[in-house]
Order: sequence, then C-alpha cells, then structure tokens
Amino acid sequence: MIFINPKTDYAFKKIFGSSESKEILISFLNALIYEGNPTIQDLEIINQNLPRQLESLKDTYLDVTAQLDDGTLVIIEILVLNVQYSGNRVLYNAATTYAFQLQRGEGYRMLKPLIALTITDFEMFRNSPNLISRFVYKEVKSNLNYPEDAMNLVFIELPKFHKEASQLETLTDKWIYFMKYARILSEVPETIDSVPEIHKAFDLANQARLSREEVEVLERREQFIHDQQGVIIKAVEEARQAARQERIRKETLAIARQLLSQLDNATIAQVTGLSVEDVQNLRSTNS
Repeated sequence: MIFINPKTDYAFKKIFGSSESKEILISFLNALIYEGNPTIQDLEIINQNLPRQLESLKDTYLDVTAQLDDGTLVIIEILVLNVQYSGNRVLYNAATTYAFQLQRGEGYRMLKPLIALTITDFEMFRNSPNLISRFVYKEVKSNLNYPEDAMNLVFIELPKFHKEASQLETLTDKWIYFMKYARILSEVPETIDSVPEIHKAFDLANQARLSREEVEVLERREQFIHDQQGVIIKAVEEARQAARQERIRKETLAIARQLLSQLDNATIAQVTGLSVEDVQNLRSTNS
C-alpha cells in the first residue's frame, strides 16, 4: 500500500477534517493535547477558514478547526517549511481565531478558550529537548496562571520523535508515529493498527482511495514543499558560508595588524593573502 503524506495540508484535511473524521480527530486531539486521556467526548469540525473579513490578510488559512463539546476551540496547523516568522504566524492565527468568535454586540463573556495545536516538521525550539511544548499565560516571577485560561499553544516537533514501531506504548506515541512515518510505510504496523481510529486514519490515507485528480493535487503539493525546502536549505548554507568567510577575514585582519610594525605591506599581503590595498587601508586606520 501507498499512504498519502499527512504532513501536507491537503492530506491532513482529508484524514482529519472530512465528514468521516470525527472519531479520528477526537482520538488524535486526546493523544496530543490531553496525553491520551479521554477528555474530549465529542466535537464539531467547523469551517477551516477564518472569517470572511480576513480573506485579504496574510496567513489566515488553518488546516483543521474544531469546537469541543465544552465550547473550547481547537485550531490545528501543520508547518512543514521553517520560514521566517513561523512563531508570529501561529500567534496571529490563534489571536484572530479567538477574537472573531464574537458577533457584533456580544459581550466578552461569550468568548471560549482556544487551543492552538501546531505540528512542525522541523525543530522550532532548538534549545529545548521537549517533543511536546505547551505555553500558557503566567506571571513572570511567581509563575501564577492568568485568571482567564484564554489561549493555550501546543507544539509537536516531529524531528524530536525517534521511537521505532516496536517501541510505541502510549496513544500519543502512536499518533505522532503516524504523522511522521505514514508516508514511507507500505503496511500498517501491528503496534498501532489495534487502535480503531488510527486504523481508520490509515484507511483514509490509502492512496488507492483517491481519484486521479486528488493524487495529482497531492503530488504537486509535495513537489512544491520539496522545492521550497531545497530553497531554504540553500539559503541557510549560503548564510553559513558567508559567516565562515567573514570569520576567516576577521582572523586574517587580526594577524595582519600584528605584522604591521614588523613587515612592509607587500610582505604582509603575501603572508596573509590580503591585497596590498587592504593592508594599506589597515595601516592607515591603525596609524
């Protein structure tokens, strides 16, 4: 079997945001937000776009949005490309979704808590070993929780997950394994196939169920992501190379300064690889 890549927005919506996905999404959110506890009993998958008033603004598209049985809103985003200001995008989408709950004339008491679940295919918090990170409003010194539990940010960083199929124990492990590895699997591992909702997710992810047009859309989307990842990798490498060259140049100039009182410009240039003009400029600034 060939499974579609749940890390692409189109495939993620098909698996978790379709009319067949309710039980799948409940299990998925219980696993990633509530550590596998059956906290969510029911939910409604709602319109995946923010209100029409925001259509002209940037980054207003969400992968899946749901309202839990207690009224809490959950927005889910998949970030595959580590582009600049990814963190700002998460905050922006959370804030706008929270604010646009209210209709004209409604009071603030009508606002429901919001959970923004973000799954990244890159390390977003490089200084933290945590696979799952949770952020809430707290007082800086006393660690006191803000009185209104308005917004919670939950991040899952897939590159920090390293378990093999035989090592999967918790529901959380099994769903993260699905997200990270479904695309490269040819069959469903027994350790996770026993979970009915994950079995159904693999069934929805089976490429054989898709029309030719859907397969073409997915292939174009994956190719676009692949191309953009190449652009990002190239830009990062060029930046690193430029930084290395700048460091070498600074070290060379430091050596040249030490030689100014001992050698003439031509000899210093020959020893350090600098141009005679560079050495002369260095001598002028140090005189």
